[in-house]
Amino acid sequence: MRQRRRAAVASAAALVLAGAGVMTMAGPARAAEVSYRTECLPPPISGLPPIAGTTKVAVDAPATAKVGDEITVVWKTVEGASKNPDILDLGEDTVQPTGTITVAGAQTGELAMEGPRRNPPIPKGGPMQLSDMTGKLTLTKPGEITLTPGFYNINVSKPISTDTKCSPKETVRPAVTVKVTDGGGSAGGSTGGSGSDPDGTAYQGKEVRVQYACKTPIGDKKAVSPVQIDAVKKGGGYDLTVRFKKSVMTSPADIPKGAVKPSMAVTVGGADKGSVKTEGPANAEPIKSGDPIEIPDLKGVYTPGATGTATLTPGVLTVNALGTTTTCTPEKDPGVSLTLDTAAQPGGTSGGSTSGSTTGSTTGSTTGSSGGSSAGTFGGSSGGAEASAGAGASGGTSGGLAQTGAADDGALTALGFLAGTLILLGGALVTVTPWRRLRR
Repeated sequence: MRQRRRAAVASAAALVLAGAGVMTMAGPARAAEVSYRTECLPPPISGLPPIAGTTKVAVDAPATAKVGDEITVVWKTVEGASKNPDILDLGEDTVQPTGTITVAGAQTGELAMEGPRRNPPIPKGGPMQLSDMTGKLTLTKPGEITLTPGFYNINVSKPISTDTKCSPKETVRPAVTVKVTDGGGSAGGSTGGSGSDPDGTAYQGKEVRVQYACKTPIGDKKAVSPVQIDAVKKGGGYDLTVRFKKSVMTSPADIPKGAVKPSMAVTVGGADKGSVKTEGPANAEPIKSGDPIEIPDLKGVYTPGATGTATLTPGVLTVNALGTTTTCTPEKDPGVSLTLDTAAQPGGTSGGSTSGSTTGSTTGSTTGSSGGSSAGTFGGSSGGAEASAGAGASGGTSGGLAQTGAADDGALTALGFLAGTLILLGGALVTVTPWRRLRR
């Protein structure tokens, strides 16, 4: 895996999320607090029963904005429904909240919220202190939209990664209403040139927000990641680069060099049909416990199987790590990242899949099998929680980090927790941590 992604790229992706400056058009921020009855489910390993309580949340968002604007929404947990159980003191910066805000009115959907893993030490029995969560929403329709907080998850990374899931037990009233005026914004993907463009022509895709449902060795997880697909013309085909603009995975234990291998099946639509396999290199350096598992740029070769306008959309993402596989599938169509005007080539993708083998360079072979597939078996990792709006267009030439803990579950680990023992499946490292010892 490459060196840690440049902090500026990760920060820009998290803050801009494909918006390229449109936030300056939004009106003054407004905040409102709501309370709702909540049931929190402690991690099964704790043996604790469900906890009933009240959640108090303040939501910040602009009062007015225009279609095409990207607005920042902030969730401030004034009071959590549950406290830290009388089992363990929680260390500094071990707690990370994620949640979901329901968008209703002129625009509907779910907005994934995520806060940093930042907290003071929390003693046994003390109130949970959660960082502020933020989310980015691209406005697509004029009218009034409401923002309503709901489900949230509390992930604790040490001594083992655990999740406490908190769900509303009553109808929650909207916290904020945003008035959206018609600004003439566009939600379309970036479009490349014609099939006759010269070799070396570069096409920059649109960053889209992918909401993933992931199957992991420790159960189902959800997360979200901004993804961008770029292309460079090469002969009759295109060298593809899939870039992740945010961390999707954190590691709860040390992972050796070469143990994590990512890839993605890019879905081909429009005039062409099928999928293109893109792959990234395995991690070149060991990954320390608590560090993000980065998704490097994924490379593949797209050979058009049809003449016309083809679309490229992020598809299924998987990570192979230490003998385990985490597969993440978009919960809904994230939207087209790149559109290309193509000319059909022999052995092209249409109706099948294109496999690009990429070791250092973007060379590959094309396989024109019938009965196309938008999924594949590969190794990458991402998670996707629901975010009601797709992302706007964004520049950028570098891939990103991938961070687990978006949406309604905590860090993807590609590791197994079984009977109170932390096991690095498929690896040589086994750390035995009986829960009864932790309770002492």
